[in-house]
Amino acid sequence: MIRKIAGKQRPLRVSFSGIDGAGKSTQIELLRTRLLASGANVQLVTFWDDVAVLTRFREKATHTIFKGERGVGTPEQPVNRRDKNVRSWYMTGMRFGLYFLEAISLRVAAARRREADVIIFDRYLYDQLANLPMQRFFTRLYARLLLKLVPTLDIAYLLDADPDRARARKPEYPLEFLSALRGAYAILSRIGKMTVVAPGSVEEVSDVVMQNFLQKCSRLEPKEWIAGMPVAGSSEQRA
Repeated sequence: MIRKIAGKQRPLRVSFSGIDGAGKSTQIELLRTRLLASGANVQLVTFWDDVAVLTRFREKATHTIFKGERGVGTPEQPVNRRDKNVRSWYMTGMRFGLYFLEAISLRVAAARRREADVIIFDRYLYDQLANLPMQRFFTRLYARLLLKLVPTLDIAYLLDADPDRARARKPEYPLEFLSALRGAYAILSRIGKMTVVAPGSVEEVSDVVMQNFLQKCSRLEPKEWIAGMPVAGSSEQRA
């Protein structure tokens, strides 16, 4: 049973995390579309737009200091980003401070959406913490502390992905960096008790996401929109 706020159920909170090119946007849109079709009040929180702090400063640093390229990479037009893959000691120090502020910002973003049935987070604090050296004990301790500050999630999906295939789909960062990021997510999945979804086709991943979501819903107080959800994921649509 989800917790209640002033006698009312709080929204179901779901997040999607993973390396760039893992398919987060696709899976978010598939789940969001089905929820809306069932009559649920769904609100999307995009981390960079709704949560991240000092975004203008960070974008300026990316392009003027680190000489990173703009835009989102595609197989036809790859780009060379220079932001979270910059791993200097001073950038790591700045991230420790920024991520604390973003943990507070997440609380504010969730509080503003109490009337929703479901809040979907397009990236969460996990995606920031993955940029830190998670192999170090102090960093893991810091991650545990920050995760206690942010709103409790009902489901935190980690879409696992092969770095080679992810980079081929969205070529923005070096393969070595994506591989290291994947390792950091693996550590965070254990710390944050994330639901890890194995690599697969869009339909296969969608089915796993939907089945897991419905299992969570089955333990909630009955709602009309829950009854309207499909029994399975996209397999029904393929039949």
